[in-house]
Amino acid sequence: MSEKTETTSPPASTWVRFLRNYGPLPTNGNLFDEHVNKALKRANVQPITLPTPRLEEMFAALQTGSGSLLVAGTAGDGKTYHCRGLWERLGGAEAEWNSSGNIKTLQVAERRFVFVKDLSALTFGSTDSQRIFDGLQASVDGDDTTSYVIATNHGKILEHLRDREQGGPTGPLRESVQRAFLDANASHSRLKVVDLSKASNRGSLDDVLNAVAQHPEWSRCDVCALNGDGQVCPIYENRTRILGQHDERLFARRLGDLVELSRLNGTHLPVRDMLTLVTNVVLGHPDAKEGLMTCIDVPKIQAEGTVDQASLYRNTFFANLKPKRAAAQPVSRTLAIFGVGAETGNGVDGLLVYGSDDTRLKADFNNLVANDPLFGASAAFIAAQRAYLEGDERDQSDDDGNEFLKRLADQRRRLFFTLPESSMALYSFWKLTAFSHAGVYLSLLTSFDGVKNAVSDRAKTMVIKGMNRVFTGLLLENVDKLFVAEAGGSTRSRTSVLCQTEIAIRRGGGGSGLAFRRNEVTGVPCVEVVLGADQAKVTFDLTPIRFEFLCQVAEGALPGSFSSECLEDVQALKARLLRQSEAQRRALAAEYDTIDDSELDLSFIEINDRNGNGSLERISVRVPA
Repeated sequence: MSEKTETTSPPASTWVRFLRNYGPLPTNGNLFDEHVNKALKRANVQPITLPTPRLEEMFAALQTGSGSLLVAGTAGDGKTYHCRGLWERLGGAEAEWNSSGNIKTLQVAERRFVFVKDLSALTFGSTDSQRIFDGLQASVDGDDTTSYVIATNHGKILEHLRDREQGGPTGPLRESVQRAFLDANASHSRLKVVDLSKASNRGSLDDVLNAVAQHPEWSRCDVCALNGDGQVCPIYENRTRILGQHDERLFARRLGDLVELSRLNGTHLPVRDMLTLVTNVVLGHPDAKEGLMTCIDVPKIQAEGTVDQASLYRNTFFANLKPKRAAAQPVSRTLAIFGVGAETGNGVDGLLVYGSDDTRLKADFNNLVANDPLFGASAAFIAAQRAYLEGDERDQSDDDGNEFLKRLADQRRRLFFTLPESSMALYSFWKLTAFSHAGVYLSLLTSFDGVKNAVSDRAKTMVIKGMNRVFTGLLLENVDKLFVAEAGGSTRSRTSVLCQTEIAIRRGGGGSGLAFRRNEVTGVPCVEVVLGADQAKVTFDLTPIRFEFLCQVAEGALPGSFSSECLEDVQALKARLLRQSEAQRRALAAEYDTIDDSELDLSFIEINDRNGNGSLERISVRVPA
């Protein structure tokens, strides 16, 4: 007999309703720190507590020095949340912070702290704005009696400072703030800038996953009749799989990879978006109101046999929402770029379509698909698969075909998160994305931390080969040198065989050559080219999309078929190298007085038919007088 008890209202229903308000709803007020305390009082549940990783740094800055503090970031980065933590850390009362008013004052011994919870709420040129910025300027200039703590978006404080200057010359305060936003290493003795938008997206995701999945309110589910006796509660199941106790948190790690790749591509996801994503992962179901489940939806979902549609793997990409609503979510648009579900490989689709019948695939099907009867080989998926395989294509309705194809996309999403590393040779989970070389890219990243491996070396050779092919328009195989070539004045030619300079690939040390480094500002790998000891470095950031472009070109894809923007970026790099090479040539010729316009030394690239490597054929051409 089950120890679970029947209740008219599931024991965790209040908590789930509270969590639901963090999801992709028009009225998701819980995503704003200013509103969350009111919601907590109404729901009477424990809050979702996220770390404040910069809090001690902020506290130390105010304790050990004089001056003021700017807490900057994009909308949803947790600026107000960090300021509230600092207020309480300094001894301020929670009730006072939660009371009405955007400006809060706290007296600690002989020092006064003025907090601005949200600079966006201050009107340009208002009395409050003038008072705050007069005080901030005085603090930066040396007044130790009052310190200011201001939560602000990057643009908003610059707008206030620009308005304050009224078209005059840029003041030192605005100059210091601008410099701090552009350079994380910039500092000011009396103005500390904490930029929360510089935080790692992967770290923020882990914090949110842990805060939601390990929340103590889930213990109420232990006595819920919807979660046992052969019944599976999709909400609790999604939460359990996030924890990943049986697969070493594989879901969290793979989702973290996508989020980190997005950051390196230049897309910052604030904590607010992470909360929306994780809530949708746990509660998503297309048949629930607004696409998000509550506990009272679960009995109907169980009765109708649609638990599989609540799969966290499809919810990650907001497949539980109508396309228009999904596209309205920034995090959904960010993850959609990876094409998980739409991209595939012959091996994976063969496994999903024929694996249950093909004796050669049966073992893999059982281990990778049938091992998950809830979200994998569910009764609905098997039925759709059987109808698709057995139906006469001439009589099969579009609806039948579309139903199976939708479920096929869901299975690709599931496999992206569940395929083990050991299956990479046959079923690469990165092949299920538009960034099929992302795993190689991540290995290149770790190589800068001292984790050298054959994969990172392969990444470098693919980049060089791809650059050579874009620079020349030839199917070169060279990976030990880079040819910087042009078409000899022809603007129509797609190939460039007239080589201006060849650059050796150096493994380390100084001097001329090409090397791979980590860009200390952006964190992405970069190619660093030096044409001579006295020449400036030319750097080219290898964002994930640029890396994917070069890898695909190295494998034979046409340069314009993947990304015209990436093609233009690489061609712009080539143009920079050509200009620097020409300037270097002229400088050397002038230094040694060897300029001779009557004779040209030309180097043409010729391909060795046996190995595809290019070499230079040098000729001299005399120009008639």
